[in-house]
Amino acid sequence: MNRLDYLLQLHQEQPNDPFIIYGIALEHKKTNSTEGLIYFEKLLNSFPDYLPTYYQAAEYFTENNKMDTALTIYDKGIELASSLNEMKTLAELKNAKQNLEIDLME
Repeated sequence: MNRLDYLLQLHQEQPNDPFIIYGIALEHKKTNSTEGLIYFEKLLNSFPDYLPTYYQAAEYFTENNKMDTALTIYDKGIELASSLNEMKTLAELKNAKQNLEIDLME
């Protein structure tokens, strides 16, 4: 059984665990699967306080040429990280957003 199959099995047993959904999204992201969209959207909509989602989801949307969506996700993640006083994550999100904005200007 591969990692994705294992995570999907766990998800059936624990459908409301954002960590498992996050793992599934990351596995799909690795293979550039459009299925990643389903799981990132589920995390963003059903578990908006799950901070790890924001960096990876914005990166996923950037890789799929949805820059406006990525920038919006970075903004929401920055707001959440700030409200949670998660300074390391806040810095990472701000830096990633700034890098994307620079890339878009080129």
